[in-house]
Amino acid sequence: MKHQIKSLVSQSIQALQQAGTLDNHIEPNIKIEHARDKKHGDYACNIAMILAKQAKKNPRELAEEIINHLPVSSLVEKTEIAGPGFINFYMSANAFHSVVTDALDQKQAFGRSDIGKGKQIQVEFVSANPTGPLHVGHGRGAAYGATVSNLLEAAGYNVHREYYVNDAGRQMDILGTSVWLRYLDLCGETIVFPKNGYQGDYIWDFAANLHRENGDKFRHPSDKVFNAVPADEGEDGGDKEAHIDGLIKNARALLGEQDYNTVFEEGLNRILDDIRQDLEEFGVTYDDWFSERKLFTNGSVDKAIKRLQDAGHAYEQNGATWFRSSDFGDEKDRVLVRENGIKTYFASDIAYHMDKLERGYDRVIDVWGADHHGYVPRVKAALKAIGDDPDKLDVLLVQFAVLYRNGEKVQMSTRSGEFVTLRELRDEVGNDAARFFYVMHKCEQHMDFDLDLAKSRSNDNPVYYVQYAHARICSVWRQMQEKGFAFDETAGRNALDKLVEQHEQDLMNNLSRYPEVVESAAINHEPHQIAYYLRDLANHLHTYYNALQFLVDDADVRNARLVLISAVRQTLQNGLELLGVSAPESM
Repeated sequence: MKHQIKSLVSQSIQALQQAGTLDNHIEPNIKIEHARDKKHGDYACNIAMILAKQAKKNPRELAEEIINHLPVSSLVEKTEIAGPGFINFYMSANAFHSVVTDALDQKQAFGRSDIGKGKQIQVEFVSANPTGPLHVGHGRGAAYGATVSNLLEAAGYNVHREYYVNDAGRQMDILGTSVWLRYLDLCGETIVFPKNGYQGDYIWDFAANLHRENGDKFRHPSDKVFNAVPADEGEDGGDKEAHIDGLIKNARALLGEQDYNTVFEEGLNRILDDIRQDLEEFGVTYDDWFSERKLFTNGSVDKAIKRLQDAGHAYEQNGATWFRSSDFGDEKDRVLVRENGIKTYFASDIAYHMDKLERGYDRVIDVWGADHHGYVPRVKAALKAIGDDPDKLDVLLVQFAVLYRNGEKVQMSTRSGEFVTLRELRDEVGNDAARFFYVMHKCEQHMDFDLDLAKSRSNDNPVYYVQYAHARICSVWRQMQEKGFAFDETAGRNALDKLVEQHEQDLMNNLSRYPEVVESAAINHEPHQIAYYLRDLANHLHTYYNALQFLVDDADVRNARLVLISAVRQTLQNGLELLGVSAPESM
């Protein structure tokens, strides 16, 4: 509806420009807002106050001229000037009737637009290190990233969903070494497991599988495993980081490249398979799983470093290669290549974003945990330094969810293995509740995930409340068949003028907002707008259901009401689908 009114105002301004009242070179930013009070109409526009100075007119006078030049439209019943120069629009009943028929005609396409037509966007989200199962914190990033992708597609963008697999670097070596040490334990070696290793039960599972398939092939004496390894952290001191690094070094030396890679891949592939399955069951799929190791094999990391060097933004010091990030506002310069020749995670991250932009995307969106906020300007600085446009990168920071069970906070730690997995959460509350709850707040807002509420079958549970609205509408059709009524949709469409009750007017007005809510949610990357809208629409439906009978004897009224709730049902389905939530027919 806003687009139609905006078009009318735009045509009026064009007419005033042609008449010389307004400057032809100005492209005014026309904003149409919902009226706060129905007494002041349905929509309001402040364009007269914005252009008054340029037109050298009093805002109310200019508003009058804008109204006089508005094209005739069956959508607008009347216009009024309010306050210092607001133009209030009162919509005709036909305008809201058309929204009902639009929802029925367009079906799954209702609410979609083409504002992003022809634009290519890549969304990279979750991208959790494959060092263990996904936990409930990762789930929020998964639900948010998937829904933002859905919204952008609904707005007409061509969206490419990607998971960046961090399958290179020290954390993966710690994982591989952890699996090997548990394997050695199963072989009968006496192993004191490092405090800095991955200690979850899943490591035992990987080790057991490795042992079943390979026997003692990878066994080495424990004294050689721990030879010259610095002491672990304990009462007598020690350095747990140096300890695990020493174990990694010995693992590589004792196993050799081929056997080390076999152990390494056992952990990596098993975890990746688990993550992929977990996300697919959660309704989250990707167009590509991009391997970090690919950046090394295809030369992207070396290319990125060379571009920095050629641009004069990299230098050598103490055997290491550094990026002059301090020249771009960073607190200090950052290492690209360590003195031992190992390239840093930051170097591969620069290469990855360079690769993204080279693929031709108009924009790339990264969904990161909020703890990475300090990393954002660093990556943007690197893109600028290599000659790419940093404004093409949007980083959306998501606060991790904090899980509460029986009112108590559940502690989570990937290393110790004491965490609640996403799969466990889904098993407990279901996919629908998880997906809906995860996107009910702005991504940057702290979130407490209340398990008791998510599992409750009450009106306080927002996803239950919305789904129940859809199920209630479906129940009307079952009641209709039981009572022997037949639904005549054509007659109902022609009788929409019979819908004169305030509940019906409110529902139609609410339906008219859905397309603009989808567009706003897509542009601002705010899925919570859809969640709030659906809860509001469900509230109007429940209120309508409780106040009036749908299956009345008057055929015109009955069919018109059935047409209206059919449009509501379609809108609920469309909105829930964007959130990755089902629309049950019975509950």
